[in-house]
Amino acid sequence: MIFGTLPSGEQVERVELSSGRLRASVLSYGAILQSLEVSGVNVVLGLTTLEDYLTRSRYFGAVVGRYGNRIAGGRFTLDGAEHRLPLNNGPNSLHGGDHGFDRKVWTISEATGSSVTLTVVSPDGDQGYPGTLTASITYTLEDDAIRLDYTAETDAPTVVNLTNHSYFNLAGGGDVLGHVIQMDAEHYLPVDEHKIPTGEPAPVKGTEFDFTTPHAVGERYDGGYDHCYVLDGGIRVTEPVGGLTMEVTTTEPGVQFYAGGMLDGVATPYGPHAGLCLETQHFPDSPNQPRFPSTVVRPGETRTSSTTYRFTT
Repeated sequence: MIFGTLPSGEQVERVELSSGRLRASVLSYGAILQSLEVSGVNVVLGLTTLEDYLTRSRYFGAVVGRYGNRIAGGRFTLDGAEHRLPLNNGPNSLHGGDHGFDRKVWTISEATGSSVTLTVVSPDGDQGYPGTLTASITYTLEDDAIRLDYTAETDAPTVVNLTNHSYFNLAGGGDVLGHVIQMDAEHYLPVDEHKIPTGEPAPVKGTEFDFTTPHAVGERYDGGYDHCYVLDGGIRVTEPVGGLTMEVTTTEPGVQFYAGGMLDGVATPYGPHAGLCLETQHFPDSPNQPRFPSTVVRPGETRTSSTTYRFTT
């Protein structure tokens, strides 16, 4: 069905999915996961109009790219050539620039009752990135889980780091400071004042970043988390009142845990900590940090990744 029309005249479609106790809505604008209902409770933050997504969204439910997270100074060097990107986060380029994949209309290339595949083509030089990149995401509902499968191919060497920016609230309302998280991650990436990793991963043991045993989001650090963790396994989030649990597994090496502290209830419809993000991904600023896992993709290669969010009570 048609969700709305952009000022350019492009139409934005909405696809409804269902399987078991899960229902989801996906938009072709930004490949946005607009809603995800578990037994009738919507567990992601979404907006009701296209105008709100154009003016009031903090990446709600969108696929961000070409490069999710931050690149320091909005520049990187690949094969001896420097590439400059838009600065849209202080001195950094964030989530692919000011017209990244979250701002593009994706093509719905395949849809069934329980899955949809969306594709976007980013031309050479788009937001400063080299090579024509073709990316896709498939959302699949599997009774009690939603699986996200990503692919990316290029005709010239480039960097890519795709992720989904859904904000989860397992209670369907209120804030997430009481949500309890357990994360199989013994290291995280310390950051500087611009939220760029300073270098080597640091142990979480003995710090407020330690979720190897369960802790509530607001128990320490005032819920101010916006950090990348080095994953050794999965993640478990529980809403203690209703008892809904979300288990996250991924092929990616890291996850950006953001507790929604910059939501203000004014520029966006949601207030602070209305939802939390678990953005599975490669590490921030990897193109400038050779010790991190590489995000380079070259012609003839297909970059793939998969993340599953499973719900139990």
